[in-house]
Amino acid sequence: MRERTWRRDAGVGYALAVVLAMACGSVPAPGPVPDAAVEEAALTERARGIHDRVLTIDTHVDIPFDFATAEVDPGVRGDWQVDLPKMIEGGLDAAFFIVYVGQTERTLENYEQAKADAMTKFNAIHRMAEEMYPDRIEIALTADDFERIAAAGKRVAAIGIENGYVIGTDLSLLETYHALGTRYITLAHGGHNDIADSATPRENLGDGESEHDGVSAFGQEVIAEMNRLGIMVDVSHISKSAMLDAVRLSRAPVIASHSSTRVLADHPRNMDDEQLLALRDHGGVIQIVALGAFVSTTAGARDDALRSLRTDFALAPSDGVDFVGLTTVRRAEYERRMAEIDQEWPAADVPMFVDHIDHAVGLIGIDHVGISSDFDGGGGVEGWNDASEAFNVTLELVRRGYTEAEIAQLWGGNLLRVLREGERVAAELQ
Repeated sequence: MRERTWRRDAGVGYALAVVLAMACGSVPAPGPVPDAAVEEAALTERARGIHDRVLTIDTHVDIPFDFATAEVDPGVRGDWQVDLPKMIEGGLDAAFFIVYVGQTERTLENYEQAKADAMTKFNAIHRMAEEMYPDRIEIALTADDFERIAAAGKRVAAIGIENGYVIGTDLSLLETYHALGTRYITLAHGGHNDIADSATPRENLGDGESEHDGVSAFGQEVIAEMNRLGIMVDVSHISKSAMLDAVRLSRAPVIASHSSTRVLADHPRNMDDEQLLALRDHGGVIQIVALGAFVSTTAGARDDALRSLRTDFALAPSDGVDFVGLTTVRRAEYERRMAEIDQEWPAADVPMFVDHIDHAVGLIGIDHVGISSDFDGGGGVEGWNDASEAFNVTLELVRRGYTEAEIAQLWGGNLLRVLREGERVAAELQ
């Protein structure tokens, strides 16, 4: 079993403190410090420097409908996985905040509701950046904006739409959404829509395995208009046929804003090697996502086992464990069964997540791979469960031998290259 040594621990912190104190002559040497601890402390310090210097971009962060209100205040450290304090704590410079509207039956009434729901989230993102915290975060509209805003010491907000369903059949809405700041659109989500087939058809909506055999005729118009406006085409969530169609149809490189690799986790939301190669050949980028079920094939079984365990012990269905009321014997039994679960179904963690980065880099090259979380939309793995833990990803990358230049590409450089290419294509088309 792979040794997981990425977590910072008290021993490493103590070793670093002792070494620094000795160097300053402030304390006597307490005895030899183990070489492994010194090496780990040095590696952690080097990773911290890299993390502080590179521009870190998470391309997929979901928000609730009451975002940027008193109930979900992004300026206060709260229960959600991403807020401004957590971004600062974790050294996360930028995030694409997502306008997500779920798929429903395609009727005129539902199209109007989808558009209204989208506007609720657009308004919330703008309220956060322009009314509530303009001194702490700013919306980026261009690739250059990301670097300018970060250099000014503020967090960067960008906007993506998850599910082209919010367009309905009205192509003119693309221009409206672009003016509001949209810089990528996921063509479909769970369930087919008028643009493209989904990787996960919805039986309750009457979906068959395929509706358009990929991208529809209307979808071709959507992609052409996105190219004209400079909106990146996002191929996460869509079927393999639709993904390959989108790559072929788009004049600009496409992105997969939050997907992992199918060879390591056989999930319909992940990309197989044929898709990854097509993405590379078209100059695109896959943003590997830290969502347990897309990282580990056993994540679902582990979740089921944990729910069963908590039910057996009459514990609330939450991450924490409250042992109040459990006898010593019952607590020991809980811990024994928890250890069995950990052994049979290891939790998806940062090393497993970086395994997907390794596979993608090995297959298609460092220029075509990035990082995403899907926080507040199901994302999170052990060690990167919210924005405050973003450094742990950099630490694992350093541990595996990635250089600072390569880490800068993974954390945002590749994504900005694609965005700039889209801007160039849009300028030509306009």
